[in-house]
Amino acid sequence: MTLRDAAATKMRILEHAQRQFAQNGYAAITVKGVADAAGVSPNLITRYFGGKDGLFLAATQVEIPVTNSFDGDRSELGSRLAASIVHRWFDTSGEDPLLVLLRASGERPQAAEALAAFLDTNSLEPLHHYLRASGLDDTDARDRAAAIDAFVLGVSTRRRVLRSELGTRADLQSWLGTTIQRLADG
Repeated sequence: MTLRDAAATKMRILEHAQRQFAQNGYAAITVKGVADAAGVSPNLITRYFGGKDGLFLAATQVEIPVTNSFDGDRSELGSRLAASIVHRWFDTSGEDPLLVLLRASGERPQAAEALAAFLDTNSLEPLHHYLRASGLDDTDARDRAAAIDAFVLGVSTRRRVLRSELGTRADLQSWLGTTIQRLADG
């Protein structure tokens, strides 16, 4: 097997793993089930990822481009963040690794810890620093960032884990933007 074939095979395994973890959580997924869906031997999953835990960790590598939302005045933060969030919810191709972590966090303490650490590093802290740089004192900036983070996580859980319909894309983006802006403005 060439390196190119190995990379394509690993990617195919990860795509199937992300989909299955996102749809069914951690406990219901087996290495054999992912291997069968990807059309490979379970031994390849062990070889490439070390087993189910390694596969889960690889399938939940997450990126959130929230820093793009921090370019500009605080008075427009809500609309920028809402646009980024709704884009992720509606336009992410394949299964969103963040959704995989969110769904698995109730089953696996490691997933909950990974999700919390990821959100702290990639969402809460950058938002706190942005609000601080926009003129808020440190405590107020931290409190507002925590409120926005909790609100978005709650709406995300409601929409993506509990699968509640929360309106059209445009309505959801408008509502999120208005609410985030109110939280940012205090």
